[in-house]
Amino acid sequence: MKIPFDLAETLAAVVDEGTLDAAAHRLHITPSAVSQRIKTLEEMLGRVVLVRTKPTRATDAGAAIVRLARQAALLEHDALAELGAAGEEDAVVSVPLAVNADSLATWFLPPLARLSARHPVVFELHRDDQDFTAGLLESGTVMGAVTSRATPVAGCRVTPLGAMRYEAFAAATAAERWFADGPTPAALAAAPVVDFDRRDDLQTQWLEAMDAAPAAPPRHYVPASADFATAVRLGLGWALLPRFQSEPAVVAGDIVALGGPPVDVPLYWQQWNLRSPLLDAIAAEIVAEGRRVLAPA
Repeated sequence: MKIPFDLAETLAAVVDEGTLDAAAHRLHITPSAVSQRIKTLEEMLGRVVLVRTKPTRATDAGAAIVRLARQAALLEHDALAELGAAGEEDAVVSVPLAVNADSLATWFLPPLARLSARHPVVFELHRDDQDFTAGLLESGTVMGAVTSRATPVAGCRVTPLGAMRYEAFAAATAAERWFADGPTPAALAAAPVVDFDRRDDLQTQWLEAMDAAPAAPPRHYVPASADFATAVRLGLGWALLPRFQSEPAVVAGDIVALGGPPVDVPLYWQQWNLRSPLLDAIAAEIVAEGRRVLAPA
């Protein structure tokens, strides 16, 4: 059985756009034609490929087809570029990537800027916790990801980047208020903590290393990397920050280190196992930058 590319492309468009109507607009066909293509694909495969919610999402079977569509589009772009046959509209390719918030806020954008200056490429970035970005590779949503997962996702290859090193900081005023005698277990039980979201366990790891009760302190949730660092600087609570994000505030005297052991989060670059000149160029630039700025894993 062969999967017609137009059917796979249609499914990917529906998943990207979130509705059949939006996918129809992108593909320059009618919504009924989109629906018919999805129905034809499901009849061919004997499986449901799309959950028709708002937004729509692919089933496990549909995720494999979306991944196929993206890979085929990338290879087609590489072939046209090599032949010099790409038209003006086809010259720029969109590459979806996944990255954790702290990498995005600190070191990830400069290599993308260098790439966009040399290649006709635009990037669609998906931000998620480093423990979950690999799932976006599995679903076919992205072509590459910064992840904490060392084991390759099926159909992908993995390259170590280094470790994001986190240290505990608090605003100078907050440290005077809460940690006059240092970060003792009693002080840590009372001082407010800033977490990125409810999946963020970095502060919990540090509390455990300091023999403090992780469930004791009150917690703020600030789900944006720059705002997270600002919350610490303003004294909302203490938290772990990457050194190259915290250094300006340390130099200015706005925040102080609480001491204790650093928490290292090893990061890896995973991408589809395709021999694509463009994808390989993206990987080379990101891996080089990661190894330059991150701590040795």
